[in-house]
Amino acid sequence: MSFGQGGPQWGPGGTGGPGGGPTPDWAALAEASEARTRRRKWLLIGGGAFATIGIAAAVAITVVSANSDDTSASNKPASELPSAADIPGASKDSEPSFEATTPPPPPDPKDFIASAKKDKAPLTPEGMFPGKSWRTGERLYKKGATDSTTKCTSVTQSALGAVLAKNDCTRLIRASYIRDGVAITIGVAVFDTAADAEKTKDQVKKGLVNSLSGKGVPAFCRTGVCRGTYNAYGRYAYFTTTGYTSGKDVTTGDRKAYGAGDDLARFAFQRINQRGEAQASAAAEAPQQ
Repeated sequence: MSFGQGGPQWGPGGTGGPGGGPTPDWAALAEASEARTRRRKWLLIGGGAFATIGIAAAVAITVVSANSDDTSASNKPASELPSAADIPGASKDSEPSFEATTPPPPPDPKDFIASAKKDKAPLTPEGMFPGKSWRTGERLYKKGATDSTTKCTSVTQSALGAVLAKNDCTRLIRASYIRDGVAITIGVAVFDTAADAEKTKDQVKKGLVNSLSGKGVPAFCRTGVCRGTYNAYGRYAYFTTTGYTSGKDVTTGDRKAYGAGDDLARFAFQRINQRGEAQASAAAEAPQQ
């Protein structure tokens, strides 16, 4: 072997190698090496794939095992699934429930005018009969004089006064009205209880509240025949005395005089009832203790 420039030189496929032996087949050796490399690569890839499949299988087994304790709901229609009430911790009520509450009934106005213990509003002629007139339908009654006294017998005829005294009348308020020559005096007698007022109404057989003149109402019912009415509501008994300012007698069936007296008796009832309503309304609006 000779060495020249460029390093050792072997003849291709020759027989002149070192020691005179056969020359290796380098191309075959290279192909064999490359084949071995490819096999190792496939083995690595295949091993990784098998490892991944193994892990997935383990996860699947774990998931199935975790759900294997209760298989009663598996693959069943919705109608066979357990209801919400059967699920532990589930509420049986789909909506929040509240205790039923019943508001207290509104106060009864009559309760406030049934006795002096509860009927505490001021008692004055103007409070009982406010304004300068009163209208009902097309009929207008102008108000005249008013007064109030604790001596009930002093402003009544004796027959009525005796009944008021017997049942302990504590006050008598009067007001007069006039329309078309007919004058009417309303008398409202006050008692401590509704029972006293009711007894007074039942015991009155005759006798009138004295007529009250003044402030546009001339004297009337000082002589002649006048009409009287008697009634009671709550702890109040109320009366009317009706007559003509001309002095003419009121006769049975006198529609003009009877109609006027009935109008003012109804007005007295309304005012007593409104007194009860006002106090009941105030009580309803007052803060609860």
